[in-house]
Amino acid sequence: MSSTIQKRAARKTPAERAAEIAEAAKEIALEQGLSAITLRNVAARVGVASGLVAHYQPNAEALVAGIFSTIVAAETEEVAGLLEKQPSPLEQLGMLLETLMDGSRLDVTAIWVEAWTLGRRNEALAACVREQMDAWQAVVQRVVEAGIDAGEFDTFDAPSVAWQILGMVDGLNAQALVRWDGVSDRGTHLARAVEGMVGAARGSLLPGGVQHIGRISSSDS
Repeated sequence: MSSTIQKRAARKTPAERAAEIAEAAKEIALEQGLSAITLRNVAARVGVASGLVAHYQPNAEALVAGIFSTIVAAETEEVAGLLEKQPSPLEQLGMLLETLMDGSRLDVTAIWVEAWTLGRRNEALAACVREQMDAWQAVVQRVVEAGIDAGEFDTFDAPSVAWQILGMVDGLNAQALVRWDGVSDRGTHLARAVEGMVGAARGSLLPGGVQHIGRISSSDS
């Protein structure tokens, strides 16, 4: 007669265990979606009893909200860092559009789309969504304002422009999630629209656009 002895989870400090649980929840969110974050699923991923997860995260809705913020805030910070490396607001805006539309961030787009839906019934999540949307708008608004100050953009309402840009980015990327081809080359269409919104030269927000505009200017002189 044989018996199976359940392997006990290794002892860890409270800080280590909390970090492990948060990382497991983050992995689940990126792989399966926010709705897959349950105490049972997180416990299975960590290899502990559900009761232990509940000890550290007694509120599943708060856990989902916190994981959402962790994922999207990291992307916002990453993109803001990329923008800082660009020499001008025009190149910053071009880089912003390119990196948000290149298809490499669709896992985070899926997190956003699901959060907008789940946030209808999870107020903790809704509050985090609003906070992170404000953070994104602040990033875009700073770029537009810098472009206005530098004389590269011709617009007077940076907050409204930033809101419109984010709305278009979100909508186009949501379409990409279901592989809809109704709009081909979304990045080019977006760049053309944003050029008109900020009053930038035609083609200047396409990849390599600044160099292209520079070559045209040089040939005219």
